Amino acid sequence: MNQPNSRLTTSAGNPIADNQNSLSAGPRGPLLLQDYQLIEKLAHQNRERIPERVVHAKGWGAFGTFTVTHDISQYTCAKVFSEVGKKTELVSRFSTVAGELGAADAERDVRGFSLKFYTEEGNWDVVGNNTPVFFVRDPYKFPDFIHTQKRHPRTNLRSPKAMWDFWSLSPESLHQVTILMSDRGIPVAPMYMNGYGSHTYSFWNAQGERFWVKFHFKTQQGHRHYTNEEAEKVIGQSRETYQEELFGAIEKGEFPKWTMYVQVMPELDAEKTSYNPFDLTKVWPHGEYPLIEVGEIELNKNADNYFTDIEMAAYSPSNVVPGIGFSPDKMLQARVFSYADAHRYRLGTHYEALPVNRPKSTLNHYHKDGAMRFFTNDFGNPDAYYEPNTVEGAAREDASVKEPPLKISGDADRYDHRDGNDDYTQPGNLYRLFNDEQRDRLHRNIAGAMQGVPFEIVTRQLNHFHKCDPAYAAGIAAALEIEFSPEEETASCPA
Repeated sequence: MNQPNSRLTTSAGNPIADNQNSLSAGPRGPLLLQDYQLIEKLAHQNRERIPERVVHAKGWGAFGTFTVTHDISQYTCAKVFSEVGKKTELVSRFSTVAGELGAADAERDVRGFSLKFYTEEGNWDVVGNNTPVFFVRDPYKFPDFIHTQKRHPRTNLRSPKAMWDFWSLSPESLHQVTILMSDRGIPVAPMYMNGYGSHTYSFWNAQGERFWVKFHFKTQQGHRHYTNEEAEKVIGQSRETYQEELFGAIEKGEFPKWTMYVQVMPELDAEKTSYNPFDLTKVWPHGEYPLIEVGEIELNKNADNYFTDIEMAAYSPSNVVPGIGFSPDKMLQARVFSYADAHRYRLGTHYEALPVNRPKSTLNHYHKDGAMRFFTNDFGNPDAYYEPNTVEGAAREDASVKEPPLKISGDADRYDHRDGNDDYTQPGNLYRLFNDEQRDRLHRNIAGAMQGVPFEIVTRQLNHFHKCDPAYAAGIAAALEIEFSPEEETASCPA
């Protein structure tokens, strides 16, 4: 007889006598409905999958630590940075953006780069990408952009026409498209790519001074990337290469590391820059706002259960701690709502009570009930289920963590996000940083991605590339084997 702690049971704790044979009326008779464990197993299997993320569905992650190496207390009072040598536990998740849950890891795509820091003042989430910019700067355009990255409603196939049609009508995408189609478009594994908070956030210090900030995470493993041809061979051998590399490295004790930096801008400088510092399609030049080293991230523990630790990990830019805040970045403002709402839909009302998402700090709130309220949340005061109240010892607001007021402001309006914006200089500058071999690969990558795209869309896009740098458009046109004249809105197709 098995010992009680090793005895198979139902989910209600009842011991199971036979888990191999269904209950039936004889060897040739029908099954019986009273075989409740058979019904339970079949019903549970039907519910083992939760909705995949609409974007960033395919992901890989691990646990680790963040160690402060440099003092930045002059910029922020966030306790996570309070002293050199301080360590904070974290959980990471890396992902592709467009691919579904079963997509191949080594596809050309932007990569998500998310970190959840379990700080003493609650969870702080950095939800970024492996690129410092994005395709759009106004959240009105985000759902439409994602539709172009997903499947055509009639063919159920990915549509290059939809992608390039949207991009050619959205010149603000040029910077991100250039990065995506460059050598860095297919990292070999998560540890060989940088991470960026991408958005502009804010710091404030103990004196109430505000600074705008961008977060950078530079890989210590060096950059390694696949060409399209190399990626095709890799995918033919395995669709799980990122998970294999990340999981395998940590299991062998080869812990991936990143150096964390920040760019810091005094609050009122935002009114002086030639570019909009809250525009997600722009970078801050390092010559104007240099990188300041902050600390080191090390991933040193694989998940014990992928589903509970990585698939159900829920990151949101809304999770900030005192000393770290938001900015007028329009895309950030929208993500503050949409990410948490996506988790409520996908995981349930109490998604932040799941072990991987639950803060390690003291927790007090007045959210009540709802589906799967599987935990006690009266926090020792069952009479305190509303606020304000007079219950002794109940949770109260703390004015000491109040964020200082913004010194910049404006009237609410529907501003044209393209009015006065220069969408060509920064991607042009990036193109001019590439050497001849890198430019050649960029030209060929874009030409390959344009196969099957209607000619008028190709021409429209080439005109945008020409405004970045004439050589940019000329190189792509040569790779496409077409003639292109930037003065005209059309080009001639070869016979």
